[in-house]
Amino acid sequence: MPGWRSQWRLVLLNLLTCGLEICVAAGITYVPPLLLEAGVEEKYMTMVLGIGPVLGLLFIPLIGSASDHCNSSYGRRRPFIWLLSLGVLLALLIIPHADVLASHLSWGTGLPIQALQVGLLILGVGLLDFCGQVCFTPLEALLSDLYREREDCAQAFAMFSFMVSLGGCVGYLLPALDWSGGLLAYYLGGQAECLFSLLILIFIISVLVTMKVSEEHSCRPLVLEPGPVETGQCGPRSCCYVLQCKLRLLKSGPLLCLLRTCWSMTPAIYRSYCHIPRVMKQLCVAQLCSWMAVMSFMLFYTDFVGEGLYEGVPSAAPGTVLRQRYDEGIRMGSLGLFLQCATSTFFSLVMSRLVRVFGSRKIYLSSMVSFTASALVICLSKSVLLVTAMSALTGFAYATLQTLPYTLTCHYHKEKEVYMQISKTKKTHRSEMSSSHEAVCLTVDDDTGDLNHKSGHTNGHAYFKQEHYPSQHSQNGAPAGLGSDDFEKRGVGLDFAILDSTFLLSQVFPTLFMGMIVQFTQSVTAYVAFSAIFGAIGVYFATDIIFDQKDLKS
Repeated sequence: MPGWRSQWRLVLLNLLTCGLEICVAAGITYVPPLLLEAGVEEKYMTMVLGIGPVLGLLFIPLIGSASDHCNSSYGRRRPFIWLLSLGVLLALLIIPHADVLASHLSWGTGLPIQALQVGLLILGVGLLDFCGQVCFTPLEALLSDLYREREDCAQAFAMFSFMVSLGGCVGYLLPALDWSGGLLAYYLGGQAECLFSLLILIFIISVLVTMKVSEEHSCRPLVLEPGPVETGQCGPRSCCYVLQCKLRLLKSGPLLCLLRTCWSMTPAIYRSYCHIPRVMKQLCVAQLCSWMAVMSFMLFYTDFVGEGLYEGVPSAAPGTVLRQRYDEGIRMGSLGLFLQCATSTFFSLVMSRLVRVFGSRKIYLSSMVSFTASALVICLSKSVLLVTAMSALTGFAYATLQTLPYTLTCHYHKEKEVYMQISKTKKTHRSEMSSSHEAVCLTVDDDTGDLNHKSGHTNGHAYFKQEHYPSQHSQNGAPAGLGSDDFEKRGVGLDFAILDSTFLLSQVFPTLFMGMIVQFTQSVTAYVAFSAIFGAIGVYFATDIIFDQKDLKS
């Protein structure tokens, strides 16, 4: 994929990825103060922030699988991207104006304004986190559809990781700026209104640009020309024909296609989850452990710096020495996370080159080893400078987890006959043995995966010679002759959804259990120690990932 035009097209395709990350990072960062100001207790605030990941775990597989089977005239992925983008836009409108909306809704109803404001904030936060996180799945599948070659796919997801990291940098910086002193904030009403208006502008531009550049072809083109017209029937230019065409266009609309596909795919998703290919199981287990390590670090790093390194107390009265230490530690922790995003941005740019030189296995393992070592140094060190440097180094693992698992999944789906050969061969072998009453000698050709029946006469048994040749592949890479096989029906969107589910699950577990662990150990160092432990576990399971065909023989 040489040339600056191709690279520029990749940037425009991933512009929505950057815009989503900016909105999610900035919005979620700014939300906790709004919740506290509205009267939400701190222990319930963490539960509110967990609504989005929990909903994502439930609906991401459904949306990913439905996008694989959507036959809309607007494409497979774009209807879902449009709908989820609409949810993000609605959330960006609700969050800063929750108090105004609550006052209008309470007028004439007698409902308390504060309760309505809290409810609207919870709705906005859940909608922003859910739609923002889930929208990445059809975007990843769209990249996979447009760039099918392994090298092109690697460059596409390297750019995807770069735009995610860049969006994180911008998203973390925007809330730190003082917008209240500007003229725009004066007209809009304050800091929050100005910030979210800027986020809305960024998001709308990114959506329009990405949707314009992504030329996704329809999976089932709509044919409007009718068959031969009989006497007395409606002609091609008659009102009946025009009405019929409009009804057919409405029937193939993106929203109806989305709802119809989601409804029909729900039972199939359960079967797909029960029959995950071995290569995807190994990748998902390693991905889950790796994300558990990285997300535990990112979620609690600022609190660790504020309480552990600076020995501050978050519950101290404002203006006291202990509270000032904690606030200073929070600022230094935010700087460490910003440096992590900057490091991730750099490694995303050079990821495809690193993979070509060293290979995917060495890059994945080295990134998680470096993360585990950095977490151990942070646990043992009391130097603010060293801890900040180690936190910046963790960006290597963040960039790797955003890139390599998705390129591997694309590679698995491109060569299903290779990476899912074992399961198919076993199933074909069982069906052949159960359907035949004669003794048949089966030999498996390791190179092609075909089943050959050799002829001959041994001990009175008849042997038949018959060869099975690979059938043509359908659009999603599945052989046409094995349409009933669960592995062959799998689309790349479903497996991307499973990978994204590991990311969301890695956020749910720490928020549920890390508080109890820290309370039991009486030390915030448990946050980073937990990350180091799961980093080591992630390294162990990463050794089982199938990176190429040579790993299948080992």
